[in-house]
Amino acid sequence: MKKVFVAGHNGMVGSAIVRQLEKSGTAEVITRSRKELDLTNQAAVQQFFDEQHIDQVYLAAAKVGGIIANNTYPADFIYENLMIQANIIHAAHVSNVQQLLFLGSSCIYPKLASQPMAEDALLTDTLEPTNEPYALAKIAGIKLCESYHRQYGRDYRSVMPTNLYGPNDNFHADNSHVIPALLRRFHEAKLANAPEVTAWGSGSPMREFLHVDDMAAASIFVMELDKVTYEMHTSPMLSHINVGTGIDCTIKELTETVAKVVGYTGNIVWDTTKPDGAPRKLMNVDRLKELGWQYSIALDSGLKSTYEWFLDNQEVFRK
Repeated sequence: MKKVFVAGHNGMVGSAIVRQLEKSGTAEVITRSRKELDLTNQAAVQQFFDEQHIDQVYLAAAKVGGIIANNTYPADFIYENLMIQANIIHAAHVSNVQQLLFLGSSCIYPKLASQPMAEDALLTDTLEPTNEPYALAKIAGIKLCESYHRQYGRDYRSVMPTNLYGPNDNFHADNSHVIPALLRRFHEAKLANAPEVTAWGSGSPMREFLHVDDMAAASIFVMELDKVTYEMHTSPMLSHINVGTGIDCTIKELTETVAKVVGYTGNIVWDTTKPDGAPRKLMNVDRLKELGWQYSIALDSGLKSTYEWFLDNQEVFRK
């Protein structure tokens, strides 16, 4: 049985990958908590790989956050993500791990990229300023995988997810992404019988959302593709694959749907002094469809199940 290291197994994506790998029963899943292994420590990461004899790596570990967090902690976002990626990818190579999957982000694409965003839009224009440091780190991760493939023949692949949501998301009141932030805000407003809830921005930007269980399924699908098939749909200089639904909605539509799912019936007020971010971020997922995979969890049902998880796991909320 192959030994598979899932870096970032306590996070939303990593935990979903672990659930699916364990359910399949085809791998011995290796994990380490942040206390057990500091992924920003090069020597510690190399020692871990030397001892474990890993066969595959899912690199889902990352420092992540929403617009406010990215604006407030840009140095933390670029430093920690660069270190995590470089340490794991290089240690995997040194330890002769042939297969690795790096999970990036749709923010790698230019702020005003043509919609839907295809893989070849990478590095064609200016990034969204609010998360540029994080985006640059993720671009570096893609290029690390490409470079170890070109120079050493490593089968290191990259997938670029759209906006994700689902179990084990970060529901922090200030540093979370839009769906968990809205779920928590409307839930607390409902409990307090608040007459109104303030939403950030204008509500006009359009976003695409993918349930994390679909993302995990797509990640395992791409990892397990035979090398010839994968390379037929990529190139040494453009090796990443978009993962999404190919369907988007306005933030206003999303907000109203979340309010309905939670059961909040008050007013929604828009604070237009808060940043909107990019006007639209829709992924072109033709490449993944051609390979034989597409999403299965609709947004409405995904939001309902995520809210149920939220209600059942309030003790693990990040305060």
